[in-house]
Amino acid sequence: MQVIPVVDLKGGLVVRAQRGERHLYAPIKTPLAASSRPADVVRGFRALYPFPTVYVADLDAIQGTGNHAACLVELEAAFPDVNFWVDAGIGTRAAASAWLAKYRGDLVLGSESLRDEKLLSALRDLPRSLLSLDFRGDRLQGPARLAEDETLWPDRVIVMSLARVGSGAGPDLRRLNEFRARAGARHAIFAAGGLHAPRDLQLLAQAGIGGVLTASALHDGRIGAAHLALAAKRAAQRKGEPESSPGLS
Repeated sequence: MQVIPVVDLKGGLVVRAQRGERHLYAPIKTPLAASSRPADVVRGFRALYPFPTVYVADLDAIQGTGNHAACLVELEAAFPDVNFWVDAGIGTRAAASAWLAKYRGDLVLGSESLRDEKLLSALRDLPRSLLSLDFRGDRLQGPARLAEDETLWPDRVIVMSLARVGSGAGPDLRRLNEFRARAGARHAIFAAGGLHAPRDLQLLAQAGIGGVLTASALHDGRIGAAHLALAAKRAAQRKGEPESSPGLS
C-alpha cells in the first residue's frame, strides 16, 4: 500500500485543507517546511520519508480561478525522481491530451470536473491517468454513472471523501470496502480523506486498499517516519519483497 502526501495549491502557496470547504483554506504552517511555498513543502515531505509519489491538487484550476501550470513545471524540474499525480480541473478530452503531452506526471481526473462525454468514454484507456470519485457526504460530485459503472474506470481509482479531508475523522471504510469489492482485480482503489492515526494504515491495508492520500496526519506528526517505515516493511512482507524497498508500494 502506498502513502501519498498531498499538496493543495491555492494562490501560489500550499494551503491546509479543511473538510472540502475551500474558501477556508489558508497557507499551511508546518514543522516540515520553513514556508508554504510548494517546493519547500515537497522537500519537507521528502525529508520525512522518500515518498516516490506526491499528489497535487491545483485548487485554482479546479475552481476556474487560475492555475499553477508554471509551478508544476518547476516542481517536476526540482524533483526529477518524484512522480506527481495532479488534479488540474481537467474536464475535456482535448485538455487531458494537452496536459499529458506537457507534463511527465500522472493526470488525476476529478469527477467534479468531468462533463465531456468523449472524455468519460475514454477514461479507461487514457494513459497515465486516474479517476477521482469526489464525494460530499453520500453524493458524488459529477456524473452519477462514474460511480455506478465500473467499466468506465481506469486502472486506478481514488475514492475521495471531501468532508473528511483534514478532519482526522478516519477513512470512510464502509464506502472504501464497497468500491474495493466492485473493483475486482482490474482496479486499484486509493483512499482520500480522514486519515488520522497509524492504525488506519493497517486497516486500509487489510481492506485491500492500494494506497492512501494524506497531508494533515503528516504535518501534525500523527504519522511519522517510524510509522511509514513500519508500513513499508509490512507491505514488503506481504509481497515477498526486500524490506529495504523504497516507498510504500
